[in-house]
Amino acid sequence: MRVDIRLSAALAKLTSAPKLSVELPDAATVEDLYTHLAAIEPELAPALRSALPIVAGEHVRRTQPLGHGVEIALLLPISGG
Repeated sequence: MRVDIRLSAALAKLTSAPKLSVELPDAATVEDLYTHLAAIEPELAPALRSALPIVAGEHVRRTQPLGHGVEIALLLPISGG
């Protein structure tokens, strides 16, 4: 299945493009996506540990199954004071 990924500005700086599209096995989860991204974009691997997955405007767990054609946004948490 195809999954489209939008990366936050901070994550996009670590990759070749701000939007990616990858092929994953059917019934792949967000965690499977993270593993795949770390393999194809190794510079992302350390940042993926804290990246927040967002699907359809809602935060999802890493165990969330993904569907064909879904778009997932990966955001880094922001801290401030």
